[in-house]
Amino acid sequence: MTQPVSAIPRSERIARWILAISFVLLVVVLAGTFIKVPYAVEKPGPVTDTLGALDDGTDLVRVKGTKSYPTDGALYFTTVRVLGGPERHINVWEWVAGHLDGDSRVLPEEEVFPADTTDEEVREMNTAQMQGAQKNSIAVGLRSTGVKVPQVNLVATIAEDLPADGRLALEDEVLEVDGERTAHVADIVSAISDRKPGDSVRLTVERKGREREVEMKTTDLGGGRAGIGIALEPKYDYPYEVRIDAGDVGGPSAGMMFALAVHDRITPGPLTGGQQIAGTGTIDDAGTVGPIGGIQQKLVGAKAGGAQWFLAPESNCDEVVGHVPDGLRVAAVGDFDEATETVEAIADGETGDLQTCEQVVARAS
Repeated sequence: MTQPVSAIPRSERIARWILAISFVLLVVVLAGTFIKVPYAVEKPGPVTDTLGALDDGTDLVRVKGTKSYPTDGALYFTTVRVLGGPERHINVWEWVAGHLDGDSRVLPEEEVFPADTTDEEVREMNTAQMQGAQKNSIAVGLRSTGVKVPQVNLVATIAEDLPADGRLALEDEVLEVDGERTAHVADIVSAISDRKPGDSVRLTVERKGREREVEMKTTDLGGGRAGIGIALEPKYDYPYEVRIDAGDVGGPSAGMMFALAVHDRITPGPLTGGQQIAGTGTIDDAGTVGPIGGIQQKLVGAKAGGAQWFLAPESNCDEVVGHVPDGLRVAAVGDFDEATETVEAIADGETGDLQTCEQVVARAS
């Protein structure tokens, strides 16, 4: 026979309610833990001093075959920690925590990881981007001191069913575009895209020691940008050995800071004047500083790491304005020469005329 509720002792009724609520909470906790969502969370990561030493005491940037110099201060490259991935989706609680943390950013996975990739493919891509960034940064850093670094620009990949497919070959060396000599990969890309999709372009390439001209029509690569479906890779002939060891960090965004460190190592006197300077930005073979992802998280990481100044790509300035941590000052740069001049100004204490992101945004509006 069922006992009337009124006849159940109050203490037992409370115990039953606690048990029921506990069961519901357990279900909610387990559901939030095991239900996966297609998002990624970007969080501030640690900073690494490109002028510093590895755990074994060797310099992160090492020069062999020419004179190098001791330095001081810090040139930090900044990082972003990413939760999630193609094979490791975040759970509901990580998604909630990401939204509640003012220093984190929650993004759909497709905005962070290429479609239809595995975790291993993402790691391989990040490693390749880091290696490319290091090669560019060494060339740019050496050239900034007057050192000659010859390069050839090779076709690295060819997209299927686009104009270059069947017309160009891997390892073709691109010499000219429309009869104009091209020194840098950036020059080639700019010369090809500086036309309307459907217009013709003529490349002079060297293949197996023989020059040949290849003419084809461009196509729309998206957003009205003309292209032919190739990726190019510069191959450098360095006059001496420079090695960079960034550990397990991947991606191209440390390129500018590596180039500054190379420049500092092979020139007398500390470039920073003892200041703690962080920054981020890709760098191409012509020294142009390009945009990166997660700059707001990198600003937070730079401040936490002890930086007093931050070098930001001009092309990221719209994301910087309004998101600079207290006590951190930001200067905007567009190329390596500007980055070097900015660091020198900070070292000399002459920072009144440095370009700010507010100025960059105001000019663009």
